[in-house]
Amino acid sequence: MVVLMGISGSGKSTFAHQHFAPTEILSSDHCRALVCDDENEQSVNQAAFEILHLIAAKRLAQRKLTVIDATHVQPDVRQTWLEIAGHSQTPVVAIVFNFDPAICLQQNAQRLQRVVPRDVLLQQHHDLQASLEGLSREGFAAIYVLTSPAELTAVTILRK
Repeated sequence: MVVLMGISGSGKSTFAHQHFAPTEILSSDHCRALVCDDENEQSVNQAAFEILHLIAAKRLAQRKLTVIDATHVQPDVRQTWLEIAGHSQTPVVAIVFNFDPAICLQQNAQRLQRVVPRDVLLQQHHDLQASLEGLSREGFAAIYVLTSPAELTAVTILRK
């Protein structure tokens, strides 16, 4: 399992689509849209994540690479994925998009759909920064931290 982690506008979804097959990517936005036809509708998060968790567990039971595309800026959210992966004894790799929030704010503002409010982005950044120090103790098999869009374009994914 690969858990993408970073604030809105950091390029997680673009990265996922560049490096993984569409069937390998599970997105919280897509699951919200499945529930109510609107990937922005936060009121359906519980239902959306129930779907996301179910699909991830089923894919992992089949030993399929599963990429989780959501912000994951809080430890309790990440812990759920580690528990789901643990049921199938699947290692979990974290790819952290730890960019300057100004870059994410700019990229967010350029979106055609789903522009996230500035205060939400800044809170996500705060939450991510607060949890980075303890990330190595959460149980990930490997953690890769990217700190700039330039690093992002240089990434090569090796499948084992």
